Amino acid sequence: MHKPESHPGISLNEEIAAGAALLQLLKQEQEHLIQADLEGLTAVTEDKAKIVARMTELALARHRSLGTAGYSADESGMQAWVKSAPADAARAWGDLLNLARDAKELNRSNGLLIGQHMARNQDALSVLQGNQRGGTMYGPSGQTTSAGGNRTLVVG
Repeated sequence: MHKPESHPGISLNEEIAAGAALLQLLKQEQEHLIQADLEGLTAVTEDKAKIVARMTELALARHRSLGTAGYSADESGMQAWVKSAPADAARAWGDLLNLARDAKELNRSNGLLIGQHMARNQDALSVLQGNQRGGTMYGPSGQTTSAGGNRTLVVG
């Protein structure tokens, strides 16, 4: 028999708490990205790394418990275990999966925001370096001029 404190669902509540904290940090990250607040973003990134490390430890411990209990030490083993688990453990597993899905979607959205910031920064660098490809610039008269391909031919 296995000790009750070592069953695969023992840390689900702690995993849920960590997942909820991660979700909150991802929401904060999104706000900092929208506001282009680099200092806030740096702080959130550090906290996010700590939470992810803790979640990884908890998942590895759960996988070890699954293996000890005779299940495959992965998410499919957890799905199999949940079928015979107490109702509260099955509910907690479902809650954890929902949190993971929400965090994944928010992380994807944040990645898109980061991509937009990077594209804007690259465009700004290109303009500053005079590498704007085929873009339009405004001249001193307020009229548009092409930034690329302007060559002056001196005949004489």
